[in-house]
Amino acid sequence: MRPVRRIAIVGTGTIGAGWATYYLARGFDVVATDPAPGAEAALRAFVDAAWDAVTTLGLSPGASPDRLSFTADMRHAVAGVDFVQENAPERPEFKVKLFADIDDATPPDAIIASSSSGITMSVIQTGCRHPERTVIGHPFNPPHLIPLVEVVGGKQTAPETIEAAMSFYAAIGKRPIHLKKELPGHVANRLQAALYREVAYLIEQDVLDVAAADDAVSWGPGLRWGVMGPNLLWHLGGGEGGIRHLLDHLGPAMEVWWKDLGRMEHIAPELEEKVIAGVSQEVGGRSIEQLDQERDEVLLGLLALRAARPAAGGTR
Repeated sequence: MRPVRRIAIVGTGTIGAGWATYYLARGFDVVATDPAPGAEAALRAFVDAAWDAVTTLGLSPGASPDRLSFTADMRHAVAGVDFVQENAPERPEFKVKLFADIDDATPPDAIIASSSSGITMSVIQTGCRHPERTVIGHPFNPPHLIPLVEVVGGKQTAPETIEAAMSFYAAIGKRPIHLKKELPGHVANRLQAALYREVAYLIEQDVLDVAAADDAVSWGPGLRWGVMGPNLLWHLGGGEGGIRHLLDHLGPAMEVWWKDLGRMEHIAPELEEKVIAGVSQEVGGRSIEQLDQERDEVLLGLLALRAARPAAGGTR
């Protein structure tokens, strides 16, 4: 992989704008492209609004919003770059054609990463002449704050590409994890979906309302999950006996809970309206911008604490 100095952002919606902000904060030259009307203005507004947050996290030497350029010509955007981060709509046919076009216009030794949240790279890379340099680099929203990046190759991705992508993301302050198998939704979204399936089931069964369900997560296990993952937390919960003691002690009870979990296959219209009404009540008139600010202020505080004690969540 060539040294990375110039990065192309293909698609500048919420995820692409977050990536652009983060790469600018890490001192790269960023060229962005998106065919949507008003895309450049929206991107620059996002970067300006998010710059205080990334400044709080810490800027790399040379970091500046002025290093952002924009073009509506995708082929021009990716020509001469060292790394591509694609963030286009989640439509398989569209992704396949887009990746083929990006692959055709990008220098052959540049990695092309996709932020796809659910489409596998084995599908996306089928039209590429150089599929060996394509890889999933899936962030967690908002990408300019959340460190996690899921890295997974397709059937034709070279092992060297995966290794280079892992090294690159780690070098710029991300927390990459390598997924050894392709799965729809990757891993973090599947974990979210598993939890929300049970949340929706409990609301549907009138066990609790929407706000109480959010409190059950955000003021309970969610606080601990922001410090350590579930395996390490259960090791801690096992006391001196560690994870082995906890699994031996609580394993049978968990098996009973697992069997009783909701088996919802879809969200019925009645439940959808129930959730929407509950969220509206919980929001209480706050705007999306206000909610974003509340979330990000707490995230920045937590990230600062995590940075001060980097071993708290594991040794990786």
